[in-house]
Amino acid sequence: MGESLNIGHLSTMYHTSFILMGTDWLEESGIKANWKLFGGGPAIVRAFENREVDLGYIGLPPVMIGIDRGVPMKCVAGGHVEGTVMIANPQFKSLDELNNDAHLFFGQFKGLTIACPPGGSIHDVIIRNCIKKAGFEKEILVKNFEWADMIPDAMADGEIQVAVGTPSLAVVARRFCDTKTVIEPYRLWPNNPSYGIIASEKLIEQSPELVLSFIEEHERACKFIIENPLEASRIVAEKVGIVDADFVQELFAISPKYSASLTREYIESTMKFSPVLHELDFISRPLEEKEIFDMRFVNELKL
Repeated sequence: MGESLNIGHLSTMYHTSFILMGTDWLEESGIKANWKLFGGGPAIVRAFENREVDLGYIGLPPVMIGIDRGVPMKCVAGGHVEGTVMIANPQFKSLDELNNDAHLFFGQFKGLTIACPPGGSIHDVIIRNCIKKAGFEKEILVKNFEWADMIPDAMADGEIQVAVGTPSLAVVARRFCDTKTVIEPYRLWPNNPSYGIIASEKLIEQSPELVLSFIEEHERACKFIIENPLEASRIVAEKVGIVDADFVQELFAISPKYSASLTREYIESTMKFSPVLHELDFISRPLEEKEIFDMRFVNELKL
């Protein structure tokens, strides 16, 4: 029996959590994983606060909000960038169709409500910042769903006409609600840290070798998604049980930037959230890089 880790994860299918749940890689490395499903990153941050999880798959803005609140945790590895996409019903024009004019683009949605994953999630911060910069913060509402999986139902029912969320949301909504992508992931916030591997400071200090072993398997899974997307899709689809491998492969392709590395681009994009989170009153002050990241593990693994 290996050492136990309580790991908070989301239903987001392009996270390596589903590869690691669908293989015996962690067991082979001496890790017994207790997986706990949450509706969004902010809920995992609360679980860290309550000491219910040791590791988590979270977008960096909720992590920064938690750190500002005094939750003892750090980002120890990357995972994916540019995981936020904006979709809408077919009658709306894309940003490209409106010649990249953000004011004209968001003006289409005056008086409407944009559906979004939980408040304080990376998607929430990105869309609120976009709306504010376009000058429509008083004319466009954002409705947060505690479980992002509920958003396609709201679109199918006609309650919602536009939404922001993960590539998974984009594929589901396109298949079942006839929506289209109106802003691609790389356009909304370049290199945005859609998720990283977050560890409690207690785990980092008491079991650094366990953190290192997990990151090694996480990086193995990232490479597996890139190099063997067909097989990775099959494993994820089998684990999830409600989608087929074609569905998973389609969402892998929407934003195919998977890596455990903490690149300079990843870190710089994260740090651009700091003043925005402060301006939107999510955090009490801008945070410094050293408060968010612990680089020792990716440096040791030369990622």
